[in-house]
Amino acid sequence: MDMNQLFMLSMSRTRGLCHPDCEKASSEQEDYDASQHAAMVAVNLISSARVIFKLDSGYTEYSAQYLVDNAGKEDDQGEMDQQSSQLTIENLLQYMEANVWNKREDKGLPRREHWAHVGCTFKAPPFACHIPRVPMKGEVVETKSLDEALKLLKQQPVGARLHLFSPEIDRVGEGLYDGPSSNGSSYVGLRDAIIVAVDKSEGKFVATVKICYKKKTSFVKVCMRRMFVQLNGDEESQVKEPTGLLVDFCIPRLSVN
Repeated sequence: MDMNQLFMLSMSRTRGLCHPDCEKASSEQEDYDASQHAAMVAVNLISSARVIFKLDSGYTEYSAQYLVDNAGKEDDQGEMDQQSSQLTIENLLQYMEANVWNKREDKGLPRREHWAHVGCTFKAPPFACHIPRVPMKGEVVETKSLDEALKLLKQQPVGARLHLFSPEIDRVGEGLYDGPSSNGSSYVGLRDAIIVAVDKSEGKFVATVKICYKKKTSFVKVCMRRMFVQLNGDEESQVKEPTGLLVDFCIPRLSVN
């Protein structure tokens, strides 16, 4: 079976696994990598915005793997997360803004079922450029301010990055995720997520956050005003000064024209 046939097989099984090699690679991977997570969040934000602003008649899933396959090819890696050399929501949406939304050519984003599944190990063949895509226009709105993020949330779901600590994130269930709770906490890293709502509970502002962790998608309640700092000198930590659990907010602001 040649590479073109493998890619087509992946497309035909977008909701599952496409080939024994992919199945083996997936089973050995405990979680999606940072770029795959970011791409899934990016297309989820786009799908949600298109429904809210009536650009799609119903919720339409777009291809996260398309972004992984194409955004990483750009020569200008200035917006790449330098520490992890992985894609983030922000630079994926910036890729969309620069290469899809505001181009005069008839470009767009393919639907999920028209491209390979997330994590497919086979590269898209040359003919993939002819696969149908949905035209889109828009821009990226970014902010570091939590208050500004709350204003954006009044319009649509907001992309963010969540600081994860174990075992707290593993045990949170339907409780409140409040970051590190003891000296036994270990820093997992930043994970791309989506803020879908904010409520006030027992005097605390609590965000409902959609997150995929260890390949399971769930909604986690996160304390928005909790501040913390890493003091153990962990070189992998990106926390150098007091910060909230949710950081780096952004949305895709889409338009008809």
